[in-house]
Amino acid sequence: MASYLDFEKSIAELESRIDELRETAQDSEINIDQDIDRLRAKSDRMLRETYAKLTPWQKTQVARHPERPHFKNYVAALIDDFMPLAGDRNFGEDEAIIGGLGRLGGRKVVVIGHEKGDDTASRLKHNFGMAKPEGYRKAIRLMELADRFGLPVITLVDTAGAFPGVQAEERGQAEAIARSTERCLSLKVPLIAAIVGEGGSGGAIAIAAANRVLMLEHSVYAVISPEGCASILWRTAEKAPDAAEAMRVTAADLKQLGVIDRIVAEPLGGAHRAPAEAIAALGSALGEELDALSALSPEQLLADRRAKYLAIG
Repeated sequence: MASYLDFEKSIAELESRIDELRETAQDSEINIDQDIDRLRAKSDRMLRETYAKLTPWQKTQVARHPERPHFKNYVAALIDDFMPLAGDRNFGEDEAIIGGLGRLGGRKVVVIGHEKGDDTASRLKHNFGMAKPEGYRKAIRLMELADRFGLPVITLVDTAGAFPGVQAEERGQAEAIARSTERCLSLKVPLIAAIVGEGGSGGAIAIAAANRVLMLEHSVYAVISPEGCASILWRTAEKAPDAAEAMRVTAADLKQLGVIDRIVAEPLGGAHRAPAEAIAALGSALGEELDALSALSPEQLLADRRAKYLAIG
């Protein structure tokens, strides 16, 4: 069954009615195809109107939708011959960040990204996409590998933030995030980051300080979650919608502010309604950006990245 968000209740009721009519049509000699088509057109119109005026908080809900494509889906569809590389060569393996070697459109690349999981078992395995220090140290190791062999790096960001547990702090969470961010900025190969769901705090920027930052239309990117911001400012998470509005977390806002470089359009109703279409759109955008950056020298890539982040503020 499809998973509907709170603001999609009227759409859910209409699509439920369409499903009932389809079941009735199978057991009846009466032709009700016209009625179904009429309701389907109405549903599409409601969906288009609803998604054309989403609030920042509603976009946050869409970005967190459980059926939204995850890292493993993008890799399966876009990356040929993917070979995952595990471990940070220091403490252990962190399943919240996955990375490895592969080919995008025939071009050899290193791919790194957050994996949230899509059911209870996989979410626990991947810690809901919240990485510990060893995850960021693994990302550093893979970026150094890319630098050594002249391979472009693609990162897919989808995390509520780095894991805030005691174990992570004991193993140097802040230092690992800082080192990973520093490594992004010092790469002499093209680095492209794509915010495909949530881009939360240092847990996101640690692998997203890139030459080009892409963002799916209904993704969000911020220094803190709206709930966290509301808890600090108003002492209640119930003010999260107000916080999301004030924080300017949407792709359109961040493009205007110069934080991101490109917005990738999503299918009608969000990436979760047509995952294959959303993945293909991102793949095309990544290919175009790689083509453009491949023409730059290592010195130009470093200067480009430096200028980009000095200009933000």
